[in-house]
Amino acid sequence: MPTSSSGEAVVGEDTAGAGPRLPAVYRPRNIRIVAYGSAVLLIATMTVLAAMLPPDWRLQDRVGLVLMGVVFAAVLHLLGRPRLIAAEDGVTVVNGIRTHVLEWAEIVDIAMREGEPWPSMDLSDGSTLAVMGIQSNDGPRATADLEAFKGLLEQRGEAQEPGA
Repeated sequence: MPTSSSGEAVVGEDTAGAGPRLPAVYRPRNIRIVAYGSAVLLIATMTVLAAMLPPDWRLQDRVGLVLMGVVFAAVLHLLGRPRLIAAEDGVTVVNGIRTHVLEWAEIVDIAMREGEPWPSMDLSDGSTLAVMGIQSNDGPRATADLEAFKGLLEQRGEAQEPGA
């Protein structure tokens, strides 16, 4: 199975034409560039600032400044963390803080309504779940990822609508 430079499975067509290979990992592109780029810039800035402080600043003050940059970078990581992983045995939705592990049968539908930043999954228990791993600001890529996941959902069997 092909993997990306980060070691994750890449989304691609199956050689038999049966759809994307599993596991398929869907991640937003634009927000990751902004989040991780900002984190690197923030840590670099805090490090340079700590090095340029006047001599009357103590070592713990300088280290504290760099650590504050690391804490802010960790918060930015929460923006770059979301992903949607479709595997043979189920689906994993990783949002900023929470991770949801679902079976294919628990998912009724997924849709990204006009103007929404990311799609929502309708679940068999009647609840909905935001899927931040596909983001509308990625444009055509988001649409393609959503359609690919919908194809997998149809293959794996959607749950029945509540009350149907």
